Amino acid sequence: MVERDPWWAGWCSVLVNANDLAAMGATPVGLTDAVGAPTRSLARRVLAGMTAAAQRYGIPVLGGHTQVGVPAALSVTMVGRTARPVPGGGGRPGDTVSVVADLAGGWRPGYRGRQWDSTTERSVADLRRLGETLVRPDVRRRVRAAKDVSMAGLAGTLAMLAEASGCGAELDVASIPRPAGVGLADWLACFPGFALVTAGDPLAPCAVAPATAAACGRLVPGGGVT
Repeated sequence: MVERDPWWAGWCSVLVNANDLAAMGATPVGLTDAVGAPTRSLARRVLAGMTAAAQRYGIPVLGGHTQVGVPAALSVTMVGRTARPVPGGGGRPGDTVSVVADLAGGWRPGYRGRQWDSTTERSVADLRRLGETLVRPDVRRRVRAAKDVSMAGLAGTLAMLAEASGCGAELDVASIPRPAGVGLADWLACFPGFALVTAGDPLAPCAVAPATAAACGRLVPGGGVT
């Protein structure tokens, strides 16, 4: 991806780290990066995407390292702060599974059915509010565990949360919030711009705007996802 779509790779390097911190209920402090590229042109395009995202998310680049004349590579680490982190494996049988997702945007050109882009058109204020979803007291007290939806897709991310919680999960696919006109199979398996899977009490949809929230399953004894 760094070679094929360097600007988007730079943008996503900020996006995925910001989503990780959002799932922990943490506020970003800054990021560091290490960029390798065979040419200066490729390195500039990666850094341009990263810079654009860092500015839009309001997260400073604290430093890093760039090397030219090597195979394309990108590594970003973001640090954040929270007094009460949300665990990825804190759920228990009986907890309601909710999905919180930003349904704006569309498929990223060249990644139809695989990567949903809801972030490049969002404002600084919108991205900040999305990132602070689990920081809000009215949401945080209802959430026992959370994970951001990763490349494993929504179903795979729920499986990871359930396994880390020592239990299984039931998913009501008809209740999953998804963009209009998007196929269910694609939405279950794709990487969305911003989406969280939570376990705990049901979330009030008005509390997570501009994202959409819906209860769509529960954690159960045993293992696996049905």
